[in-house]
Amino acid sequence: MAKSSSCACGESLNTLIYDPELCINCGLCSSVCPHGVFTEGDGKAVLSKYEECMECGACQINCPVGAIHVESGVGCAAAMIRAALLRRNEVTCGDAACCGPIK
Repeated sequence: MAKSSSCACGESLNTLIYDPELCINCGLCSSVCPHGVFTEGDGKAVLSKYEECMECGACQINCPVGAIHVESGVGCAAAMIRAALLRRNEVTCGDAACCGPIK
């Protein structure tokens, strides 16, 4: 049920939990997600870019059956701070992007 992934430091990348058994394939999650975390699939939405979830909560708010849970607002703070320090326009979390030394 829960999708789990971690970054190089061993911490979970985000709090996103998706239960495909509840999914009715309405397509709302894929249409509201600003990072394309969900895509439309055959009969169920596909969690295709888990690591790109920034926990905005749009998918959870719009899911009519409660198949998605995310703690909106927590995000990968380390990745956001890193992007700001390096003056990057895009925030990424994964590999060593969030927990490695700033280069």
